[in-house]
Amino acid sequence: MRIVFAGTPEVAVPSLNALADSAHELVGVVTRPDAPAGRGRRLVASPVAQRAAELGVPVLKPEHPRDPDFQRRLTELEPECCPVVAYGALLPQSALDIPTHGWVNLHFSLLPAYRGAAPVQHAIWAGEEFTGATTFRIVRELDAGPVFGVMTERVRPDDTAGVLLDRLAEGGAALLVQTLDALADGTVSAREQPADGLTYAGKITVEDARIDWTERAVAVDRRIRACSPAPGAWTTFEGERFKVGPVTMEPEPSTLAPGELRVLKNAVLVGTGTEAVRLGRVKAFGKKEMPAPDWARGVRVSPDAVLGA
Repeated sequence: MRIVFAGTPEVAVPSLNALADSAHELVGVVTRPDAPAGRGRRLVASPVAQRAAELGVPVLKPEHPRDPDFQRRLTELEPECCPVVAYGALLPQSALDIPTHGWVNLHFSLLPAYRGAAPVQHAIWAGEEFTGATTFRIVRELDAGPVFGVMTERVRPDDTAGVLLDRLAEGGAALLVQTLDALADGTVSAREQPADGLTYAGKITVEDARIDWTERAVAVDRRIRACSPAPGAWTTFEGERFKVGPVTMEPEPSTLAPGELRVLKNAVLVGTGTEAVRLGRVKAFGKKEMPAPDWARGVRVSPDAVLGA
């Protein structure tokens, strides 16, 4: 099939590579406009745009996919299908109607669970044992279109959102190619999503990522892993924001109060609502990220120090 791929961040690049290597004819790429980045805030092309340029594929960067000029250019490319991974803009019906087989989205959850912007983060936060990826036809309602195929993936105890998303991006790329192969052969039909099990996974904000040390240790651990690497879990230390990477739960109950610090020779413990947790890497305000014991030695933590006070 003639295809035009739509995607923007790094997580979409594995699918772009897989489609470029497939039997399908990649005739164009749609991505978000260049955005300011770095200290100089200079405009930088998206990871998908950069990879498309390396592949020599024409790139379209509409301000919004409803733009008539964009829809005209897309129509001229004559796509039979538009596969999508994390494009980042809502598609109007006029754009959805252009390709013969519609727009096929790769979403990183087992739909109808975790529709929305942050499915991987919410799956970790909720303590799911399994998640996965789903290909479906895009319709006007958010992530509600009929499903073509799924893959499952176990959520490992030490998975952060970033690590799990990388695995799903690689496995999902193969699923997306398989879905397009079956569409081209006429060997797949979409099935409507069930009504049961519907949940939403809205974008996680910086405030959501603030650690509540009164929660159970397992909840603290899940919040931190769900928010790593972005937006980054945080608390406060001496009134300044203090970023916290994944922690290790201690096996025994602790006498530490929630947020209370205890500095050992090669470890820094923090109290929660249940067991203490051992800090991994941390980033104090104005400092570089470092192992927690190195940070503690540098600031000489006082005996009554508390995180999140």
